[in-house]
Amino acid sequence: MKSNQNLSILFWHRKSKADINGYAPIICRISIDGKQIEFSTAKKIPSYRWDMEKKRILPCPEAKSINSALNRIQCELEKHFTILQSLHQVVSPAMLRKSYRNLSTDYNGKKQQTEDKIPTLLELASLHIESFSLLVEKNQRSKETLKQWKSTKKKIAEFITHTFKSKDLELSEIDQSFAHKFHTFLIVKRKPSIQEAAAMKQIKNTKQLLNIAEANKWIINNPIEKFRCGSEEPEILPLELFEVESIWRKNLSIDRLIKVRDAFIFQCFTGFAYQDIYNLSPQNIVKVGAENEKWLIKERGKTKVTEMVPILPIVKEIIAKYKDDPYCIFHKKLIPVNSNFRYNCYLKELSDLCGIGRPLNSHLARHTFADLMLNTMDFPLEDVSKMLGHKNIRTTQRYARVKKNRISKKMNLFKHLLFDADGQLKKAAFPPID
Repeated sequence: MKSNQNLSILFWHRKSKADINGYAPIICRISIDGKQIEFSTAKKIPSYRWDMEKKRILPCPEAKSINSALNRIQCELEKHFTILQSLHQVVSPAMLRKSYRNLSTDYNGKKQQTEDKIPTLLELASLHIESFSLLVEKNQRSKETLKQWKSTKKKIAEFITHTFKSKDLELSEIDQSFAHKFHTFLIVKRKPSIQEAAAMKQIKNTKQLLNIAEANKWIINNPIEKFRCGSEEPEILPLELFEVESIWRKNLSIDRLIKVRDAFIFQCFTGFAYQDIYNLSPQNIVKVGAENEKWLIKERGKTKVTEMVPILPIVKEIIAKYKDDPYCIFHKKLIPVNSNFRYNCYLKELSDLCGIGRPLNSHLARHTFADLMLNTMDFPLEDVSKMLGHKNIRTTQRYARVKKNRISKKMNLFKHLLFDADGQLKKAAFPPID
């Protein structure tokens, strides 16, 4: 069976989609008996390099490679058209495009792979999630980060549907305005909207996806690369020590709240994130030094950086409390910890019972630990960074705010070295060297 349809393939330059550098996409138009459909070739060039008559690139450094790519696309389309004619009485442009892009056509029971297959934006997100999942299985990446990537794909899909009235986008259709529109959608138009910092995280992930596309030469350059993802991070005020004490000493009668309270206090005095306390086992207790001091040492799930902290008496008490707990024995856990959702829900309930006046969460516990170590225990910032399992000290600086009393305490220690009892500057012990 072979139809007598006529196929026409035309390449044209979409100048209206030019980016800030003047580069615009090359589009392929498939025409079969008057019916048309288009798709992007993922190639971009400035308008002055496009030969209107020959429908190819004028002589330039990249002309040979791009023209070769366009010729391959045409050959592949003609080959797929011939195959489809042998299988169907009528071949539509949409069928041919699907066949070429390997979306659904199956010849002889096997999918046909094409060299020039370029994923759409959501297909790219799926490919990245699939690759990331393999790393999670090998314990090279965290499950929580994988959830974030799935969330990003979901929000991109919502944005495309809302803004472009489409189910997906070709990579070449993405321009510089994409990031700004996505940002506005997330913080204003989406129901429910999300906070500024969370929106910036989604755009940062999208930028990373487009970097992957650029690396694979599916696009010439990342159209949203110049979009700044930095934002004013809200300052998280740590709990004061008296608030931590009130939570610890609160008389509770509900078992689930007692366990949640103990887990939260455990975090406040270790700095471990939720994922890490959830996965703590007795094997993470390591004896250190000549005195066999007990420490908690674990590779942090998120950063794969080893975090280590001495076991303080209050932490030792909590560990001992659950040594014979059936759940901990069966699952080989150090302390019982609820699912992330329940943990945070119960913490809000605990906050109300203790009269804290604001929600409690595991992130607040890490900030509280950083504050206690820096401002109360007088640890250097570098040591706090190591205990928190941060990759660099800049991250720690966002956790640990230097308080006025720390500055005052340090200044009083050195004041007597510089001034006498009458407040006069002391004479230098050694004269300057010429």
